[in-house]
Amino acid sequence: MHLLKKFFTLFSLFVLIGQINGQSTGKKNNDQQTDKTKIEQEYLAKARQNIEQYRKGDAYILFVDSKGKPIKNLEVKIDQVSQDFLFGNIAWELTGMVDGEPYKLDLYKERFKAIYNFAILPFYWSYYEPKAGNPQWQRNEVAIKWCLENGITLKGHPLSWTNPAGTPDWLLKLPPDIATDLLKARIYENVIGYKGKINIWDVVNEAANMVSWEMALKDTANSDAFRYTIEGVTIDQQAGWVENAFKWANHANPDGTYILNEYFTLARPDVRERFYQLIKELLKRNTPIKGIGIQAHEPREEWFSPVEIYTTFDLYKEFNLPIHITEFMPQSGGKAITGWREGIWTEDAQAECAEQFYTLAFGHPSVISINWWGLSDRDIWLPGGGLLDEEYNPKPVYNRLMKLIKEDWMTKNVILQTDKKGYVKFRGFYGKYQVKITKPDGSSQVFNIHLTEKADNQWEFKL
Repeated sequence: MHLLKKFFTLFSLFVLIGQINGQSTGKKNNDQQTDKTKIEQEYLAKARQNIEQYRKGDAYILFVDSKGKPIKNLEVKIDQVSQDFLFGNIAWELTGMVDGEPYKLDLYKERFKAIYNFAILPFYWSYYEPKAGNPQWQRNEVAIKWCLENGITLKGHPLSWTNPAGTPDWLLKLPPDIATDLLKARIYENVIGYKGKINIWDVVNEAANMVSWEMALKDTANSDAFRYTIEGVTIDQQAGWVENAFKWANHANPDGTYILNEYFTLARPDVRERFYQLIKELLKRNTPIKGIGIQAHEPREEWFSPVEIYTTFDLYKEFNLPIHITEFMPQSGGKAITGWREGIWTEDAQAECAEQFYTLAFGHPSVISINWWGLSDRDIWLPGGGLLDEEYNPKPVYNRLMKLIKEDWMTKNVILQTDKKGYVKFRGFYGKYQVKITKPDGSSQVFNIHLTEKADNQWEFKL
């Protein structure tokens, strides 16, 4: 009886200790979550403050009569019709790159242009020119025509990449010097050939995480695993071929925008630093890099920390080059969230993550574009990564981003009256506007203006 009583006493003690530890762990987890929520709120508040400061400008419009006399008490309605900031997505479905017949193409186009002003077209060398001397340029023509007719800016991705997708099998059968000459010719051909239609290019893709061009040409097996084995690959080795690629592109069209694109920079400080050192070396060599590309879908289930996001942006801001968010795609396929947040990647989590990331990116003055990596779950790299479901119905993330991009971050329906000096002034997001004036007799007239960053932004219209 004594032993039984002692056992129950010890058992009760263990239970009590377990409860205390559980309460302690629970309290610790709650405290950590509270700290993270506070950090998120601080960073988002800073981003919204920056949006007001850096994404908008002041505009002054003067209205005078035929004799140059100011017109007062004139009703003026101001509506933004386009944005200068680039919000985009890949447009593979428009190019014939997707297997099979295009699906509901009219609906796809409608969903795309309703939210985006930027489209990325595929130029992966292994697929673009699967047979030497026979580039598949025709497949992009319909997409290019439609995008340009709808005011959508285009980017080509990528011109050079040491992944097997960027080194066709037939290329590896050639002597290295001939293969390099063909890379040079490919860059010249595309940059010159599409000038005026495609002026933005990811010139080199993922150089900080992959072998150099010279090493890739030795890999006749075209092994994906080998290409990502960078141990022993120096910054100097990488910089040499990257420098050449950028100089060829810039020589072909000095007015183009040429981006160096990389992944893991938001999640891994070692890669972030390696990419930083590569850019630093390239700029020391006067390499004409005109944009820094940051991919935001590696690791693939990562919810990126606001702290690491701004640490990354602030680090590369030192180079005084625009930052492009080139590849972003939080999922909704039910996998576990990693990184900053915990939980499951549901449609609601996808929408919340996207709103947070877009706000942080749009709220950093160095960022000039954000590009999602796939419109629909019907044809997507990561399951559940689209903004639309397989039937092109909007998911919560599509509606959330639509509100941000087309409502919160556009200046619309501003109604003013000219003052006694004939002026109206307003503060709006950078982009193109329609200015409609209504005269006392009820007649109206429409003028077009472009509110531009770092410009005078003053206009005079004679009625």
